[in-house]
Amino acid sequence: MKLFNKIAIIGVGLIGGSIALALKKRGLVEKIVGVARHKKSLLLAKKIGAIDEGSQSINIIKGSDLIILAAPINTILKTAQKISKVASPKAIVSDVGSTKELIVSRLEKFFPNFIGGHPLAGSEKKGIINAHPEIFKGSLCILTPTKLTDSKALNKIKALWHQLGAKVILISAHDHDEILSFISHLAHAAAFSLVKSVPDKFLEFASTGFKDTTRIAASESEIWSDILLSNQKNVLKAITLFQANLLKIKTAIQKNNKRQLSSILNSARKKRQSI
Repeated sequence: MKLFNKIAIIGVGLIGGSIALALKKRGLVEKIVGVARHKKSLLLAKKIGAIDEGSQSINIIKGSDLIILAAPINTILKTAQKISKVASPKAIVSDVGSTKELIVSRLEKFFPNFIGGHPLAGSEKKGIINAHPEIFKGSLCILTPTKLTDSKALNKIKALWHQLGAKVILISAHDHDEILSFISHLAHAAAFSLVKSVPDKFLEFASTGFKDTTRIAASESEIWSDILLSNQKNVLKAITLFQANLLKIKTAIQKNNKRQLSSILNSARKKRQSI
C-alpha cells in the first residue's frame, strides 16, 4: 500500500539513500526524487534504483507530499527557508538529524507539517554507495512532535517508519538531545579522543578490541563537528561526567588500590551486560 505519491529526499547519502531504497522495496511511494550537491551521487542513486529523478536544484521537490531532509545539520538549518518557498504548504516535512532542538525550533517556523525525526541506524561509512534497504530493520526511530504538530501528519510518519522496520518512540526534542548526548555524542567524542591518544607507531598492533572500540572514530569529521556543536550544552555535561569517571580509574591506579579499581570495573561490566 502506497503511503505517499511523491517523496523528495534532500541529501541522497547513506541515510537518505537507504530510506529511498527501503521505500522502493516496500512499494510505499509512487515516485521518489532526490536532491544532492554532487551530480555523481544523483547518477548513482538513480542507477541503483533509489530515486526516479535527481537534481542539484531544489525545484525538483515541487508537488511532493513528503519531503525528507537527510542533509547535514547546518545544511538543513541554512536551507530551510529556501526549501519552504518551493515546497507545497500541505507537504509533510521531516528530517533525520542527530540533534533536534535547533532543527525543530527553526523548521516549525517554515513548515506547517514539520515533524522532527532521528532514525538510530547507520554506519561510520558514508555515501549512497553504502546505502541499504534493510538498515532500519530492528532499529529505533525517535520522533519529536510538539504542541504544533498535526496529528494526521504524525501518524503518517509513524506508519512510514514502522513499514521500514523501525520501532518508533515519541519524545520531546529537549529530551532527545539530552539522551543522545550520552548514548551517541559522548561515545563518538570518546572514540575520537581514544584514537588521538594512541601514538602512530603503535597502531600496527591494533587488534579486534581496539578496532571495535574505535569503529565510530572513522565517522565523517564535518558531520560530527556540526552534531557536537549543535548540542553543545548537553555534550559538555556528558564529557564532564566521563572525565570524572575516568579520573576515578586513574586515581585507583595511582593509589594501587585493586579493590577500588575492581569495584569500578565490575560496576561498569554489570551495567554493560544489562543492555
